[in-house]
Amino acid sequence: MVSASVEPAEPATFQTGFPIRPDRLVEAATAEDVREAVAYAAGRGLRVAAHASGHGLPGPVEGGVLIATRALDSVTVDPVRRTARIGAGTSWGRVIEAAAPHGLAPLNGSSPSVGAVSYTLGGGLGVLAREFGYAADQVRSLDVVTADGIARRVTPEREPELFWGLRGGGHRLGVVTGLETGLVAVERLYGGSIVFDGRWAAEVVRGYLEWTRTVPDTLTSSLAALVYPELPQLPEELRGRYVISVRVAFTGDVAEGERLVAPLRAIGAAASIGSRGAADSPVLGDSLREMPYTESHTIHSDPPFPHAYYGDSAVLGAADAERTVRAFELAGPRAPMMTVVQFNHLGGALAAGPDVPNAVPYRDARFLLRLLSPLDGTDVASVRALYGEVGRVLEPLTVGRSLNFSFGGGDRTAGFHEAETAKRLAGLVSQYDPAGLFGGPYGAG
Repeated sequence: MVSASVEPAEPATFQTGFPIRPDRLVEAATAEDVREAVAYAAGRGLRVAAHASGHGLPGPVEGGVLIATRALDSVTVDPVRRTARIGAGTSWGRVIEAAAPHGLAPLNGSSPSVGAVSYTLGGGLGVLAREFGYAADQVRSLDVVTADGIARRVTPEREPELFWGLRGGGHRLGVVTGLETGLVAVERLYGGSIVFDGRWAAEVVRGYLEWTRTVPDTLTSSLAALVYPELPQLPEELRGRYVISVRVAFTGDVAEGERLVAPLRAIGAAASIGSRGAADSPVLGDSLREMPYTESHTIHSDPPFPHAYYGDSAVLGAADAERTVRAFELAGPRAPMMTVVQFNHLGGALAAGPDVPNAVPYRDARFLLRLLSPLDGTDVASVRALYGEVGRVLEPLTVGRSLNFSFGGGDRTAGFHEAETAKRLAGLVSQYDPAGLFGGPYGAG
């Protein structure tokens, strides 16, 4: 039997806003440890959760068995097949570093410390998403322990329905101990951000929406807006200031990248000669440049330190400039708590999907709006009230929610998948986990 803590214990986690108090914490050193822990829990009727980096913690963990997979942090690159085999505890930063010497890159997200496997199970909307699709679209095989304590190698040929559901269905079908994923031939990219003074947020949102109509699938971008806190470690010009940034990643050459972003820079030029006066430029910074792919995390510069936060999302089937502007306003400087808004441009390869279909939902969506609020100095109820206001504004455009961007809101699972996909996933749960060891049916709540 795998060694489990005699008393409840709490692992280190990036998300610090919710308690983690399992009855048993299993620090898995091997896939066999995971299998034994699942069998142990199943034999005693205990719920099971898995924990890698803790970025996307869906909420509190109370009781049951928590399997910490951070020691399963292996990565092996096959440069000929352009694949990487990744252990359940491996971060994207390690995969990027391992792939780079071969001129290859994974479909990682914006933060190098996020767990690669858990990110991929939820779909995985990454830095190069519009060109190459979701991370789940690149998966070749998965190693998973199901509720019956059986370790399975799942491929399109072997258990194809489970292969479909694990790629985009999340964590409710078992504990994935590793997977093999395809890599893409990207060594360098043109990317970075243009940072605007938030007083011009409405102009930037409208200009950005218009600009997204013109860009090729090889360009992935997003908007982000927040009021920076008054922290000494921040640049003085940003402390306490409301800013809105356009972030760009493009795999073409620099000259073409410069041509494509020219309309974004024109937003700043036009705004600076508007009613606020020519001397009052809205552009606070411009970091667009050619970079090695190993620096792709600098495009977003996500916080590297653990903290407490709550987040949710709205997947949008259409664009509406005035509703989007209003959503940014509600979560801006007048909001009752600090809130980060991110607005991702979808489409391209995200809409096309992989040759072997998977459970990633809402392929036809055009944008994703994400909200994230630090919980220091506020509470979940207040944050949810604000998100409700934003949600009502966007309701006519909203088709669902994103599984990977429900930080702390995992108790509300409605909207993570379309009705037919949720029904199909529920059928898989009934087959592989009838007792609800890993969290119960899809679509509840």
